[in-house]
Amino acid sequence: MKVKDVASTDVIHVTVPGSREDALRIMKKEDVSVVPVIKNDTNKLVGILTRSDMITNPDEEQIAMLMTRDLITAKMDDDLKTVAEKMVENNIRRIPVVNDEDELVGIVTSFDIVALAIADMGIKDPVEDYMITTIPATWDETPLNVAFEVMKFFGLKSVIGLNSNNRMTGILTETDFIAESEIISERTEHSSSVGTEGDKWSWDSTSVLYIEKNHLKFTDKVFKDVAIKDVVTANTKTKVSVCAEKMRSLDVEQLPVLGIEGELVGLVRASDLIKTLL
Repeated sequence: MKVKDVASTDVIHVTVPGSREDALRIMKKEDVSVVPVIKNDTNKLVGILTRSDMITNPDEEQIAMLMTRDLITAKMDDDLKTVAEKMVENNIRRIPVVNDEDELVGIVTSFDIVALAIADMGIKDPVEDYMITTIPATWDETPLNVAFEVMKFFGLKSVIGLNSNNRMTGILTETDFIAESEIISERTEHSSSVGTEGDKWSWDSTSVLYIEKNHLKFTDKVFKDVAIKDVVTANTKTKVSVCAEKMRSLDVEQLPVLGIEGELVGLVRASDLIKTLL
């Protein structure tokens, strides 16, 4: 299969120059977490912007300063295996598709490959061969701000909640965290006294520096207050294509994996399943 068999051609994008507010408004309206960036008045691809970029750089307002410029792209006639290799090697889930003039013509995601290709391939390998076992998990009474830091520590896009019996109770994704937060500005005052060197009679003068910093502020809720509780799972022996079909039908990019006694043993993501093509 080729990229053109699975890529989306109606691409939600933002332009430069542009602001964080512009990007957030579009992401929220279109329910997307990543947008290609094109140059104003052209269709030339110049960057890609993610919600993570904005979370990790809360003080920056301009899209041009937030976006990633070191682009990895694909062409419509590229083989899916080639694109899957690029995703795995660079640990990314989305690749913009361009033409010979570097104009944006589409986007392909690991979920597209899973839903439109792998789900129909009848791959019988068990998901335990592809799942990750370093699981981003936290107690389901954990405050949202702490749960978010757990997710960031693992470098993943979701975190799983466990109760006091070590049983899974829900899952939160980066998108869920964004919905429960806002960017706020905080001003701090720093002062220092400065005297004239060698003049003991001089008045001390005070230098005052005001620093304004943006940061992400969460609501006072805890994990279980906002988590998705009716979580569809896989087990270690679920076949890859069956798991891919579950992702397609539910429109999700990850599934928790349970052991034979119902314990949490792993997490399988669309970005893991595309490794079956390599």
